[in-house]
Amino acid sequence: MDLDKVIRKVPDFPKKGILFYDVTSIFINAKAFKHVIDSMVEIYKDTKIDGVIAIESRGFVVGAPFALKKSIPLVLARKKGKLPGDTIEHSYSLEYGEATLEIHKADLTPGKKWLIVDDLIATGGTLEAVARMVERQKAEVAGIFSIIGLPFLKYEDKIGRYKPVTLINYKGE
Repeated sequence: MDLDKVIRKVPDFPKKGILFYDVTSIFINAKAFKHVIDSMVEIYKDTKIDGVIAIESRGFVVGAPFALKKSIPLVLARKKGKLPGDTIEHSYSLEYGEATLEIHKADLTPGKKWLIVDDLIATGGTLEAVARMVERQKAEVAGIFSIIGLPFLKYEDKIGRYKPVTLINYKGE
């Protein structure tokens, strides 16, 4: 399937000069959405994965059906202040400031292998933040998956050691 034909491109969003790749157009296309999940299952069929960590919010949409198909736990990485209870957190830089993600400590079982899932990899900062939380809990990153990759933003510099996998890459303008 040619995902490029399905992905909505929105010029000048969220600000002038940025071309936004909107994966929500995949979610409303049942054939494309099924292709994404089936591709994940195929890609990771021989990889030991004990659970999935899905990143808020579009990562939830991709991570949940994959975890269900594989019969493995789904853990949510959320913005600071959204999870009750004892959490582990990691702050990271954005081009316009800083953000913090949290995961329930009890959900990140030490010694387990976790696949981290998001919709798009830009600079890799968000995914690196989650990977660091996994490692601080003495667990292991089994890999990183995203539908879209923007390698021109050099995400490999931050997360290359986790072997990120994408279904489609865009070269930028």
